[in-house]
Amino acid sequence: MPIQLHEENDGKVLVVHVSGKLAKADYEYFAPEFDRLVLKLGKLRVLFDMNDFHGWEAGALWEDVKFNFKHFSDIERLAMVGDKKWQHGMAAFCKPFTKAAIRSFDHAHAAEARSWLGEGQSGNP
Repeated sequence: MPIQLHEENDGKVLVVHVSGKLAKADYEYFAPEFDRLVLKLGKLRVLFDMNDFHGWEAGALWEDVKFNFKHFSDIERLAMVGDKKWQHGMAAFCKPFTKAAIRSFDHAHAAEARSWLGEGQSGNP
């Protein structure tokens, strides 16, 4: 499956692993699960981990746009982790679609991304 989700730090951080090329059907799994977590936890901190990620099919891109508008205020921090230059450019591209603080990290600095996501949360410096 091109999208895999798991919670870290007792649900304080949602890790979204993406690989390959996302299709519209991938959002049928991802969007309801994200909705459930927002209802349960409130604003989320998200680590978007792009490993061998090749972007979106046309239908998936439209689903992503709809998802971003729906969840404009639901993400507090978004760490984008990838190795390709265009993946780092996604951080700048995403800014108008969310209120989240966004930072981009190389895979070599994934621990730094997790640390940044945890800053200011209860139990974290």
